[in-house]
Amino acid sequence: MARTSSAAVAAIIETEVSIDLTPFIEAANHIVTRVCTDSDYADTELELIERWLAAHFYAIRDPRVADEAAGSVSQRFQYKVDLNLSVTTYGQQAMMLDTEGNLATLSRGRGKTVGGATWLGTENWGVTSSDV
Repeated sequence: MARTSSAAVAAIIETEVSIDLTPFIEAANHIVTRVCTDSDYADTELELIERWLAAHFYAIRDPRVADEAAGSVSQRFQYKVDLNLSVTTYGQQAMMLDTEGNLATLSRGRGKTVGGATWLGTENWGVTSSDV
């Protein structure tokens, strides 16, 4: 069950009335539940992290306008060339609120290990000192 609400998310990010916030809240809830609940956070802290994370997902769907102009009509969006949660200020704030670093670790791609490999061969790769 989600910890945050549409009203709480809309309080920190301007939203379009026609866009339902539920999918963004559900995604944020899933991530917070998976990576942050093992930390010693109070429910209020988890809700804050989830709220800012939901705003991050919404901002990806509906990018924030940085500049607008009327003459020769132009519009520039807030965007940072980066990856994962660092792309939006909302994702960056969610990582800041997660003082245990769970979201930062996930964002850097250092979450749960899916697979690995170990070299079991010889150190010299078949080369002897007389070959060198």
